[in-house]
Amino acid sequence: MKKFGLGAALAVLSTGVSSGALAQASAQPEDTAFQPQDVIVTAQKRAERIEDVPVTVTALTGSRMAEIGVSELDEIAAFVPGLQVQEQSANNPGFVIRGITSDNGSSQQGARVTLYYNGVDISRSRGAWQDLYDLERIEVVKGPQATLFGTAAAVGAVSIVSARPEPGFSGEIAGSYGNYDRTQVSGFLNAGNDVLAGRIAFAYKYRDGYVRNIAGDPDVANQNQGRVDQDDLNGQDQRGIRGSLRWQPSDAVTADLVLTYDGQRNPGTAFKSRAHAPTGGQTGDYGYAELSGSPYSEEVLGARKLGLDRNVYDANLTVNVDLADGIRFTTVNGFRKFDALEIFDADGGPAWYLEFAEDAQGEQWSHESRFSFEGTTYRAAFGWNAFFENGFQRVPFSTEEGTYLACSVAAAYAPIRAQIQALGIPTGTGCVTANGTIPATQVTSLVTGGAATELPYASEFTNYGNNDTYSVFADATWIPTPRLELTAGARVLIEDRESGYSSVQPNSQILAALGIQTSLIGTANTNGVKFTAKRSFAALLPRFNALFRLNDSLNLYATASKGRRSPVVQLSAANSAAGVVPNLQIVPEETVWNYEGGIKGRVGPFTGAASVFYQKYDGFQVSVTGDDGVTRTQSAGSADNLGVELEANLQLGRVLTLFGTFAYLDGGIADDASNGVYAGNSFRLQPDTTASAGASLRLPVGRWTLYATPSVTYRSKVYFEVPNNEAISQPGYTLVNLRAGVETEGGRFRIGGFARNLTNEEYLIDAGNTGGGFGIPTYIAGEPRFYGVEASARF
Repeated sequence: MKKFGLGAALAVLSTGVSSGALAQASAQPEDTAFQPQDVIVTAQKRAERIEDVPVTVTALTGSRMAEIGVSELDEIAAFVPGLQVQEQSANNPGFVIRGITSDNGSSQQGARVTLYYNGVDISRSRGAWQDLYDLERIEVVKGPQATLFGTAAAVGAVSIVSARPEPGFSGEIAGSYGNYDRTQVSGFLNAGNDVLAGRIAFAYKYRDGYVRNIAGDPDVANQNQGRVDQDDLNGQDQRGIRGSLRWQPSDAVTADLVLTYDGQRNPGTAFKSRAHAPTGGQTGDYGYAELSGSPYSEEVLGARKLGLDRNVYDANLTVNVDLADGIRFTTVNGFRKFDALEIFDADGGPAWYLEFAEDAQGEQWSHESRFSFEGTTYRAAFGWNAFFENGFQRVPFSTEEGTYLACSVAAAYAPIRAQIQALGIPTGTGCVTANGTIPATQVTSLVTGGAATELPYASEFTNYGNNDTYSVFADATWIPTPRLELTAGARVLIEDRESGYSSVQPNSQILAALGIQTSLIGTANTNGVKFTAKRSFAALLPRFNALFRLNDSLNLYATASKGRRSPVVQLSAANSAAGVVPNLQIVPEETVWNYEGGIKGRVGPFTGAASVFYQKYDGFQVSVTGDDGVTRTQSAGSADNLGVELEANLQLGRVLTLFGTFAYLDGGIADDASNGVYAGNSFRLQPDTTASAGASLRLPVGRWTLYATPSVTYRSKVYFEVPNNEAISQPGYTLVNLRAGVETEGGRFRIGGFARNLTNEEYLIDAGNTGGGFGIPTYIAGEPRFYGVEASARF
């Protein structure tokens, strides 16, 4: 592994460019405005100062997120060391903690990174994306956290906590408008008393796509094969609403009910090919696209246009009861249901070639109860958890047979491509010419002697997952002296994982005429029959922590913990002499031991944290998309991960705060011959260096306050896939953001402006994708410069 300069990293920390205290509120009492405020988190299921938690955790409050101008998970990740969030779409997010990615959409696959929403696991990839508005805080806990957050927290957890009702009457309305017709409005209304209070919050976000899609434009685009007019790509159209009710019949009882709806109607994702040019021949990653979709999109794929239609319904009931002095009972219960249909053009060009949809649906039920005990020399907790999920991922496919055979690069079809080329039709990645025309549309007519001009082809496969997890956990802390705390905990779990698979893969008519009886993409056809397989697994996941108080506000900590990603009951189908049979592969569990130490706290106006960690993986799991469009999990062997994370905050008087983060990671799959093609590869989606820095300026002028929050974020080179490929990577880049304006005393009224990606930096957020599995990788451009005005009012 490469060596990193720890001295240089600590020098970054000493400049005061970030903070675990990113969570402090933007508005502070006048007499303490120059002093850092305590940050309270519940990472260990109890309220405590962030510096007293013996693990690495970063927290951001809702007010802090508003101050730096972020309202999406991927934006927030830029200010949290060790966290990356890739939003290819709201239906396909990638969550990365310390180089380890959780983004597989298969219902048969478990998560690696736990997402918690109000104390309930929402980690299933297609149901995980949650809009951020009216939040109390977000906590990001790094390192395996199975004891605290369940089996999915193999490398860490992201916990989202919404604002709860409070006594009194209050509200807020905020709105913004900018280029690309960027329109956002959000707000809340709170009312109640000490016994019963309610709160309703909402957000609506709209933005035109920033990648022009010329498909269907009669003045520009190729009109072959009856395309419909498509929307511009990488836009946003989402809405959310949340209702909360808090009941406190006595000082000993608090019950919170939270109901949430989250929905997207976003236009399509801009998968852009470097090989298949749009009309006019523009092949750059950042120009216009011509993603035409299928003329049978509504009948075969489920909707007429490219895009996402996603709905998420969430209900949560949390009850806390103080049974006696130092004894508390807590129960957290949740239900979450999601349905998402996304239509996408996987070949990235104008040909009717790789047109897919993903229909993902699922339900999750969760129950956890725990007892906690607290004394002067000890703390302890024990409890139980049951988590049930049932869902499926259906993937329909549409193409035109002649076009598919001409454009395919599969070795099995090389003889057929040779015959097509003999007819004067270019094949493979050249099936779309440099100016965007599609000679491949002539293939069907030529090979059928004019009997047919097109042969529509449709197929689908579906994977199912019915997974039940039961666990018990216990955690105990011994406090032999006020300066020292020693903690040990463990979770014992049993998993019942049932997987299913079915497919409808009809034989190709053109291939059948040549005497070849196979589906077009070579996938076995169960003819709708569902195969199932079930296995049970058990595990013990411990953690050990130590905290030493140097003084009242500065602590050392060390931790060792084990993480685990569930084994995969990977089921598909295969052709055999006896016909189509189940194809079952049990992918072993992935385990990791995490060893970590650090220091965090505050000294005068400075708050910060520094940690160093080492992780050792066995059975490291990777996801690879095959030439049939199916993403499968494989074991890549062993992996190592060494890193450092720094964050700091420096308050300079009453008007200026400097903040920043730095993280360096030297990790990857071990360079061991037994790891095959993955040996020596870097983790996907993980830069080795990330940093952010910024300033918060608040200058009183009479009864007004001028504010400005410039910030800059940097990430080094990333590979988007394993095995690593230079063509499927993104060099390092820097983004600059700015918010500035004026507000009345106390922040009751605010008006200002914002700019994101101020320098209009060009960068990619993903590459490879489904098209890459078929030998034609596609590329998704990141956001350009966004700017606009914003205003808010509180009462």
